[in-house]
Amino acid sequence: MSFSSWLKAARRRASSLVELSWRAGFLAAGRVAPSRALPWSTTGADRVLVIAPHPDDEAIACSGTMLRHIASGDKVLIAIATDGRLSKQASTPDEMAAVRKDEAVLAARRLGIAQLEWLGLPEGAWEMSELQARLLALLERHEPTIVYAPSRIDFHPEHFSVAHALARAIDSLCVASVARIRVRAYQVQVPLTRILTNVVADVSPVLAESAEALRAYESQAGSIESVHRRRRYGALAHRACGPVEEFWELTADQYAELHRGPSGEWLGKFRGVRRFAWTDPLAYWLGNTERRRLRAAAAARLTAQRIPA
Repeated sequence: MSFSSWLKAARRRASSLVELSWRAGFLAAGRVAPSRALPWSTTGADRVLVIAPHPDDEAIACSGTMLRHIASGDKVLIAIATDGRLSKQASTPDEMAAVRKDEAVLAARRLGIAQLEWLGLPEGAWEMSELQARLLALLERHEPTIVYAPSRIDFHPEHFSVAHALARAIDSLCVASVARIRVRAYQVQVPLTRILTNVVADVSPVLAESAEALRAYESQAGSIESVHRRRRYGALAHRACGPVEEFWELTADQYAELHRGPSGEWLGKFRGVRRFAWTDPLAYWLGNTERRRLRAAAAARLTAQRIPA
């Protein structure tokens, strides 16, 4: 074994040991203050749209949940907004975009999803109006009852921009269509935490299939490693039977209200769960003031919706 290989293996072992101590903290939190999140459910006749800013965000955020939707008989469509060309794992941006498209197609195939909508806008160089129009067309054509989407609980500017474009697209829908949609905001690297999580999907029945889909993204292996830790932490925090994927379910109107303003004005400083476990608790602590503010804003919006004019 080379020194480099030995060092990588040693770091992984050390990270696993550090994770054990953090898991003890999540276990204690779950016992002291039981989670109020509801278990994931579906009607078996839902039309599901998963919107990913980059190829791999959909697999990181909800690959297990998509598998459960499919097993329940729901119709699932994945839409990938940008081509991921700014990743540095290939010699040119065009080559990187081609690699990531191939990975997205393979991941969808492993999930058993026949419908992959590759919007493929050039990462970092697209117009808000174009994505808004294309998302609106998708919403009108697919008529989803559940939309899985990015949110402002994040730090990536592309994730922010896609969330903003979706909000604008929702604003352009007819009232009946907006009322039909539930949006489940997902987490990519930044945890929603128990402050915002109100739906939890136990993905233990489909763990192997989900892992296969994640492995399709070979070029993004480093950023994917933390997915499994987040799922384990979530299981302990919510006292679930197995690894979970966590969501913040909102009405479409609530989601649009929270993401309608320009992303440059959004508050909060968040941190992601990184490749190794050294600083994981910081990702669950930084930004909690903003998480609480957004929870209150969403609740106020829902109350306003229910009060007749």
